[in-house]
Amino acid sequence: MFKFIHAADIHLDSALHGLERYEGAPVDEIRSATRRAFDNLVQLAIDEAVAFVLLAGDLYDGDWRDYNTGLYFVERMGRLREAGIGVFIVAGNHDAASQITRHLRLPDNVRLFSTRRPERIVLDGQDVAIIGQGFSKRSVTDDLSLAYPQGDPQLFNIGLLHTCLDGKPGHEPYAPCTVDGLLSKGYQYWALGHVHKREEVHRYPWIVFPGNIQGRHIREQGPKGCTLVSVENGQITAVEQRDLDVMRWSLCAPDVSTCETVDDIYQRVRERLQSAADAADGRPVAVRLALRGASAAHAALHADRERWIQEYRAMATGLGGAGIWLERVSIGTNASVSADEIAAREGALGGLLHAVDGMEMDSSALDELARELSVLRRKLPAELLGGEEAYDPTDPDLLRETLQDIKVLLVNRLLSTQVGP
Repeated sequence: MFKFIHAADIHLDSALHGLERYEGAPVDEIRSATRRAFDNLVQLAIDEAVAFVLLAGDLYDGDWRDYNTGLYFVERMGRLREAGIGVFIVAGNHDAASQITRHLRLPDNVRLFSTRRPERIVLDGQDVAIIGQGFSKRSVTDDLSLAYPQGDPQLFNIGLLHTCLDGKPGHEPYAPCTVDGLLSKGYQYWALGHVHKREEVHRYPWIVFPGNIQGRHIREQGPKGCTLVSVENGQITAVEQRDLDVMRWSLCAPDVSTCETVDDIYQRVRERLQSAADAADGRPVAVRLALRGASAAHAALHADRERWIQEYRAMATGLGGAGIWLERVSIGTNASVSADEIAAREGALGGLLHAVDGMEMDSSALDELARELSVLRRKLPAELLGGEEAYDPTDPDLLRETLQDIKVLLVNRLLSTQVGP
């Protein structure tokens, strides 16, 4: 009997996005999160006395800023060497061979697979074969699995591959392959990487994405970790998710349609934030709070919007425990009186709502608005136009969303000033 760990998408020293811009955010915890999650991986391997660890790509996050990233990794591999644990790695798109040529000499318990062709490594005394090929360049669009050899029926065969499989939303289409193609190789386990959400694609034989070990922004919510696999007499007896993350991301989107007052909304938010904290099992949580629903408290909420945003932030900080930080607060409630009802009224606000509705429906009007805003776009800094939270004022979906916000503001203005029909 033996065990092994399958992990992927470590992204060592990758920045967590969103929180460092927030006053009072735990900057040191954010900057060290990927390292501390990797420390948890190393400790788990030692505690479980695994035979080896598989890293299915994107160990790094591109070129190192300095040698500290590499030195850190070498030291942790030394700990595994002392414990008699081997480590097998394929390069992914973020750490392709063309980008990590500055890597330091690795301990002899670490094997980095070839990037030219699939390579098979047979482990002495364990009847295990590990087959893998890394990325030779950042963008690989060929099906690398086609060249992987057939599994040896006398061995326990593991395929190690960084791939989008048959395509996953939000991920580049690198090294695409098919489930049927992987199954045809006759391997007992396919250890995949690249997709940051855990997925057991197939069982018996197993095809698994373990997800990344630490969420780095709001789109990577919930528990993150690795997969621990137990094998006995050449058969897999257990495949377990083990959490490694040191910080969680959570979307809190309460429906406040039944809330009559802003105090009711406050209490609803408190309950949801407390639930997010409880679900994190003692870890700090970064939360995006998004209020939704048609509420009688809408006008009062929007009339003092900034105050309530700060109230929610203060509430989150005061909940105690490991800590909750609001990465962003989005107030997207609607008035109990609909925009359609107000648009039917005569007067200036009704006319403006008619105009906004007309612009939403008229694609040529949106195109004209986008052309006018393109002048603004050229003046925006590059960091605002790119990254995880990129902002493009000419994006049609963003324009439609903005027009909806304008309608909400107009309705709020009517209700707060008691304008009659």
